[in-house]
Amino acid sequence: MHMFTFFYLAAVDRLSRLRRESDRGDSPVPTAVIIAGLVVAATAVTGLVLQKAESWMNSIPGK
Repeated sequence: MHMFTFFYLAAVDRLSRLRRESDRGDSPVPTAVIIAGLVVAATAVTGLVLQKAESWMNSIPGK
């Protein structure tokens, strides 16, 4: 019974500390926006590289 009381009080104490701490960092929305922007930029760079590579390969004589 003593162990159960200890765990109960430890859980109650931890939950009260979590409720008290108001600074939990940024919301995940700015991070998601940054990731989406990086994906768009990476897609654009990949498209440009693909276009340049295809034009370079098409300029090789003997095809």
